[in-house]
Amino acid sequence: MRVTCHRERLLSAFQTCATVAPARSPKPILRNVKLVVGESGATLLATDLELGIRMDVPDMDVQSPGAAVLPLDRFGSILRESSDERLRLESDGKSIVVRGERSEFRLPAENPDEYPAVAEFSESRYHELPARLARELIRRTIFATDAESNRYALGGVLLEFLPNQIVAVGTDGRRLAKMEVPATATGGGAGSDAMTIVPAKAMQLIDRTLGDGDEVIRVTSRNNELLVKTPRSTVYARLLEGRFPRWRDVFPNRAAAARLELTVGQLHAAVRQAMIVTNEESRGVDFAFSKGNLVLTGQAAEMGESHVELPVAYDGENIGIKLDPRFVADFLKALDPEKTFTIDIKDAESAAVCSTDDGYGYVIMPLARDR
Repeated sequence: MRVTCHRERLLSAFQTCATVAPARSPKPILRNVKLVVGESGATLLATDLELGIRMDVPDMDVQSPGAAVLPLDRFGSILRESSDERLRLESDGKSIVVRGERSEFRLPAENPDEYPAVAEFSESRYHELPARLARELIRRTIFATDAESNRYALGGVLLEFLPNQIVAVGTDGRRLAKMEVPATATGGGAGSDAMTIVPAKAMQLIDRTLGDGDEVIRVTSRNNELLVKTPRSTVYARLLEGRFPRWRDVFPNRAAAARLELTVGQLHAAVRQAMIVTNEESRGVDFAFSKGNLVLTGQAAEMGESHVELPVAYDGENIGIKLDPRFVADFLKALDPEKTFTIDIKDAESAAVCSTDDGYGYVIMPLARDR
């Protein structure tokens, strides 16, 4: 194998793939990234056997095709520390040579034939959607998952593939985030009989591979795995096992005692102020709604007290609820500051329900109020 590459573009792709390679593994070869070079271009591969990625490397001048296994730390350090715009790579299958204008590195490398295969996207049944919607789907749900829970399924995002949309749900049992986005089903669409619960780490990787525009991505689920195809990469993930909560039952079918529209940025600023004096033992903030006003109060022993007022368009009866401000802030951070949302409150013992006009819903369980 012999190629000339654009250093920064190779570094960007290499760093994305490096997030998949495990720091420790009984299979030492997994602690590397594989480079496969063909006549038409080059692809980086990485896997920990549960999660895998294939990523195209742009601007690669191929003199001789082949493959090489790139040591994670040493090769990554060369790419980061070099100041050359372009580097020349050569490999005979036993070592990799990296040459710059005034530098040369020779690294021992493992046999590329021993590197595990990483799945390619060859499905005829899938859902298509713009990358920007996929990014919203991920970022508006992943924060609500719980990797520490002994309920394995809560460590991932549930995906439901419907004829004209994809629904994503994340929950840790104390709050639940749901996002719906339009999607086009091809060949009958993605989906399998099994519940599609995607590990949070896989969702983070997918997010990292997405572009900012309206480029189209493909998503499919088969047996116990998910495949996502973007214009530059393919991500493979083994699905989580276990039962996901009946999330539709979490959204209450009720008449709210208080319903009002709030601006994201203004409420986020007020919440950040009110939570300054909270701690792990006393982390709740009281939200008290009265005519034209919302008062947020927090207090904790040896921390002090906070009292923050926010004018709101509300003319109903006085009502209050105590919420974890971190959960409120997580929801608000997922939205544009200028955006508005609706909050429904029944009473101090019932969940608060937040929703937007673009398919986003968020449920927060209340904390016990001081008597």
